[in-house]
Amino acid sequence: MKKSGRENLWIVIPAYNEEKNIETVIRQWHAIVDKTGEDSRLLLVDDGSKDHTLNIARHLQKTCPRLVAVTKENGGHGAAVLFGYHYAVSHGADYIFQTDSDGQTLPEEFWPLWADRELAGLLLGSRRHRQDGWDRILVTKTLKLIVAMMFGVCMEDINTPFRLMRAAELEKILKLVPKHYHLSNVIISVLYKKSGRTVRYYPITFRPRQAGKNSVNFIKICRMGKNALAEFWYLRKKYRKV
Repeated sequence: MKKSGRENLWIVIPAYNEEKNIETVIRQWHAIVDKTGEDSRLLLVDDGSKDHTLNIARHLQKTCPRLVAVTKENGGHGAAVLFGYHYAVSHGADYIFQTDSDGQTLPEEFWPLWADRELAGLLLGSRRHRQDGWDRILVTKTLKLIVAMMFGVCMEDINTPFRLMRAAELEKILKLVPKHYHLSNVIISVLYKKSGRTVRYYPITFRPRQAGKNSVNFIKICRMGKNALAEFWYLRKKYRKV
């Protein structure tokens, strides 16, 4: 039950083997949560990390009272994001924001989205002048093209890890997303657009990974892309009437 009666925000951050980044990221985003109200929470979803990510997060709960640190069996970024969304919805979130644990996004760029939260069900950070490598940029451009062909929707940045959503709308969207789906943010974006809900874009900074090593290499990206084509073909039929 809400203490303040104000709208609350849950920030969902999936993490896998991010011990070098996680303390900085948690402290930065906890400050954002703290300013939005006493009922808001920062949800760290540990995706079965093999390093000290979870231990660091749980230790930080002593000084970051709005931090909730949970863990799950490793299932990949998309599954961790879905877990976080379902968790936040079931715990009474009014708004859900998602970003990643590698320090590439800037917390201060959250505020324009929050100020406009009543204007759209889905507010997306559109990454400009990306500094995360040609392979990641290629993936985004390819996804954008495939989604346009498969689902008939065109979006600026379909898989951006900087998104604010109304929980009541997201709850309805989540019912259409396959369990543990690995491209969850992509398909959620598609469903928002296809269902006629309002989507707004905001230019954001996207820095290089701040520390540590990315767990997804180019070979894995190619394999995921191959699987995505088959899955999109199946979902295309499923979502035809959405």
